[in-house]
Amino acid sequence: MSFPGTDEQEHPRITPAVQWLIAINVAIYFLQLTVVRPADMASALAFTLPDLTARPWTIFTYMFAHAGFWHVALNMYTLWLFGPRVERAWGAKSFTLYYLLCGLGGWLFFVMLTRNGYLLGASAAIYGVMLAYAMRWPDDEMVLFPFIFISIKVKWLVVLLAGLNLAMGLWSASAAASGVAYFAHLGGFAFGWLYLRASSGQGLDRLRHRISQVPDEPDDHPPRAIPRSQPRSSRERSEIDEIVARSNAAVANKPGKQRGTLLPLSRRFGKKKTDELNRVLDKISAKGIESLTTDERVLLEEMSKRLRNS
Repeated sequence: MSFPGTDEQEHPRITPAVQWLIAINVAIYFLQLTVVRPADMASALAFTLPDLTARPWTIFTYMFAHAGFWHVALNMYTLWLFGPRVERAWGAKSFTLYYLLCGLGGWLFFVMLTRNGYLLGASAAIYGVMLAYAMRWPDDEMVLFPFIFISIKVKWLVVLLAGLNLAMGLWSASAAASGVAYFAHLGGFAFGWLYLRASSGQGLDRLRHRISQVPDEPDDHPPRAIPRSQPRSSRERSEIDEIVARSNAAVANKPGKQRGTLLPLSRRFGKKKTDELNRVLDKISAKGIESLTTDERVLLEEMSKRLRNS
């Protein structure tokens, strides 16, 4: 699998959290091959339901050990493919928390729906990362290889994988007995979706709280979104406040004048992203925050975080 170029190629391809996760998985697999027998390592790190009370740490360790070379290679390549861009958008801490949560989701689905056999591998966590990428950049295209060379959008790839895992999980008498924990993969998808939905809702609640209703203005003044008037400390000034301040400055300019306030953003984020942000800010100013679509709200949160970190 490979992606065409994106507008973020100025960033390094690998990011800190992804680099550490790959390093830990590869190191543990190396230990499986060299220091101890693979069967002993799998027994110590893999999760099995009968041994839950005796080895509770396997709830976490199962996602860092693998059953063979191609298992670890494919998982780490997929993490390298999808993970860095998500981590750049969220930050290393949030990305790592999300990764582990999706891994726990895979464990929970395994316990509820499979129960037999053992659970081993990072696939559930990585499926969650794929879902996060697809929800953030659904129309990005990738090429499947080396078996076939077909271009497919990421959102349809995730739908295809979810359908295949559901079908195979239902078809198998026991997913774990077949050698693949299909329901654990679905658990990574499910917990990732729940996390993203909850995070999006909380972010929008904070956004609504920090932007007041559009006030009545005389006909010769354009409507504008304004921050709430209650006093806040400098630490409480959020990235959304900065976006709103830029919006007020932008809409205050007369038609036909260049938006000098947002011009520097084009050099940092590219003209396309800046134009999209300008359009969203105009929509907030004209119709209020409630008029934004889901994609527009995602763009606003993404750009506000990048402004804060820049």
